[in-house]
Amino acid sequence: MNIPSTFSGKRKTSVARVFLKSGSGNVTYKNVLLEHLRPFHKLALLEPIRLYEQIMGKMNYDILISVIGGGKESQIQAARLAIAKALVTHSNSKELRESYLQYDRHILVADVRRKETRKPGDSKARAKRQKSYR
Repeated sequence: MNIPSTFSGKRKTSVARVFLKSGSGNVTYKNVLLEHLRPFHKLALLEPIRLYEQIMGKMNYDILISVIGGGKESQIQAARLAIAKALVTHSNSKELRESYLQYDRHILVADVRRKETRKPGDSKARAKRQKSYR
């Protein structure tokens, strides 16, 4: 079965693309090895990989992650989503999918909330102009 090796994930305005290729399990985030990232960013990116290894065994893929847009945290969350989607699609495992959803739904399901648009004549999205009665 020929599955595409490019997957994407979105969070706010960040879009992450994950490229899977056969290898030894190296993870590269924006041309930086995973070991050189901040601890919490590293843990967030390792969550889907650790769950995969618990269920499916050793991961035989190299993962390359490129991200555009948004801030640092939303880029990490978009990359986490893309990694999980890629691993579920490549493994074709319902057990892996269910374990992801049971662990944290946002590993596989994108958070579609967006910033509410500013309304014309008002100062903010929800704030209304104040009235003066005197």
